Amino acid sequence: MATTEARPYHHGNLRSELLERAEQTLRARGAGELSLRELARDVGVSHAAPRRHFRDKQALLDALAGNGFERLGRELDRAMAKAGPGFRARLAAFARAYVRFASRNAALLELMFAVKHRAGATEELKTAAERAFARPLALVGEAQAAGEVVAGDPEHVATVLFAALQGLVSMANSGLLEDANIDDVVTETIDGLMAGLSPR
Repeated sequence: MATTEARPYHHGNLRSELLERAEQTLRARGAGELSLRELARDVGVSHAAPRRHFRDKQALLDALAGNGFERLGRELDRAMAKAGPGFRARLAAFARAYVRFASRNAALLELMFAVKHRAGATEELKTAAERAFARPLALVGEAQAAGEVVAGDPEHVATVLFAALQGLVSMANSGLLEDANIDDVVTETIDGLMAGLSPR
């Protein structure tokens, strides 16, 4: 009589491994194809094991999005910390880092914002998103205080900047900029934004 070998319940750092595998599936096939049972099979644990970390698929998606915002925040902070002094240099560093992250992680970025804005989004997720963009937002406020950028609500000014960058990301991910050097396009965009945001 055939016997089925029982799958282990624990598997090292299971939560991290599940998230890593889930992101691979997200990138290859989209969020609709994610399944806790399939992830369990992929990493070689019992089908019940993932529920120790994620009560359901939405909890898994929330965790993926939260991790994405944390990674994005670290990349933005590093880029801006390495940039030269001055608003324009740090703004350009932020812009290049954001566009690179968004181009490399298109499916994840889409999930991050979809989950953040869904009804019932957790406070933990909202906080992770706010932290990711805290330094760029503070940069806008500092530039306004120094008279380098038009006055007004810094969040409104940041929205203008972000909308332009998101447009670049959309074009890049759609293949519309495949023959262009993305960093050069970002630099040209920042030059145009600086002209528009400078005090009159």
